[in-house]
Amino acid sequence: MFEKLLNKIIDIAFEEPKYPMRFRELMEANRILIDNLPIEQIPGLKFCRLKLYAIYFVIWNVIIIPLALIFHTLLAKLDCHLSIILAIIFTLLFFGTYKIFENRIKERAALRLIQKAWHNYLPHFPFEKYHQEVAQIYKEALDREIPKHKIEQFVIDKLIEST
Repeated sequence: MFEKLLNKIIDIAFEEPKYPMRFRELMEANRILIDNLPIEQIPGLKFCRLKLYAIYFVIWNVIIIPLALIFHTLLAKLDCHLSIILAIIFTLLFFGTYKIFENRIKERAALRLIQKAWHNYLPHFPFEKYHQEVAQIYKEALDREIPKHKIEQFVIDKLIEST
């Protein structure tokens, strides 16, 4: 169920790129994902921040409103100073957890984008099994200063040798 919810959020908040990812972009995106670098560098990863805020606001309210209704009598009896402190804490939690939510959604969207491009360029090599090996091969290609137009052939040849 959690997977379905994440996929639905990604479908709503993220825009599919107009053009498919090129092989070199796929290799860079895979390396970014493996090395835990900032995901914003991945080409074609666009999202509507307003939609993401709206989704997060709805999810937050689905959690908080029932809790507020359950504890209403207790909260009504609290001193106003304590109520203000609780309001500040909940505000901090709201904005603090938003960034975590946004990063998780971006990571999932980036993974989906990479897997889609992987299926186009390397359909015979399962992503889950080969993505780390391909990142190492790509790094080796960069170290050897292989020309851009020969990187795809180099990666595929190395993958075939290793299997």
